[in-house]
Order: sequence, then C-alpha cells, then structure tokens
Amino acid sequence: MSVKRISTGSPWEAKMGYSRAVIANGMVYISATAATDAAGAVVGKGDFERQTAVILEKLGAVLADAGSSFDRVVQSRVYLTDISAWEAVGRAHGAVFGAHGPALSLVHVKPFLDPDMLVEIELVAVI
Repeated sequence: MSVKRISTGSPWEAKMGYSRAVIANGMVYISATAATDAAGAVVGKGDFERQTAVILEKLGAVLADAGSSFDRVVQSRVYLTDISAWEAVGRAHGAVFGAHGPALSLVHVKPFLDPDMLVEIELVAVI
C-alpha cells in the first residue's frame, strides 16, 4: 500500500509532528483543521460561523491538492467548544456541503490549544 503525505506548511504541523492529510487506498484523511492564517494566527476570533467558513475554505484547498473535492467527502467531524453554537457552525457547513452532505459527527470539546480556536474540522474523502 502506498501512502502519500500532504503538508500545508502550517506551524502547527511542525510543532505537533503530523501531516495535514494522508492519502492511502484511494482515500484522503484530513487532520483536524482550525481557522488560522499562514502564520498560525486565529482568524474569526469569537465567531463560530466565520471560523467554520475559513476552515472549510482551507479544507477545500487540501481536498483539491489530494485530487478530491467536497462532493466526494464521506465523513465530516466537527469539534466545537460551545455546543450552543451548533446552528452557526451548521449554516457554514451546510453552505458548502448542501445536498451532497457527508456522514457528520458534531462533538463538543474542551478548549483547544489556543483558546481563540472555537472550531476544528476533519474530513475523510474518496479520491
């Protein structure tokens, strides 16, 4: 089995020792992704919907690099620090996935490493 690793150059990848995505057996597994800019600073502080939209934009680029797209996503896992923000997160998620929605897990978590991070999303897609 061949394995291909994709890096976006994020400082978090180097700090934590992981790949943004791994391609194996015709699937792409994308690590939990936060709303950060190229320097690692959080974008959309205090805004669940904005952070979700930023994350999905980043994930779209990773999917494209892997040879996939949002309509080929089979699993989306959304982690959020305040479950009462589910509607705001859902609006941004639904705007991207629409009628081709993947299986979804919505998980309430404790704060992330950076307390300004409100949402993280990981995806699994078919190539």
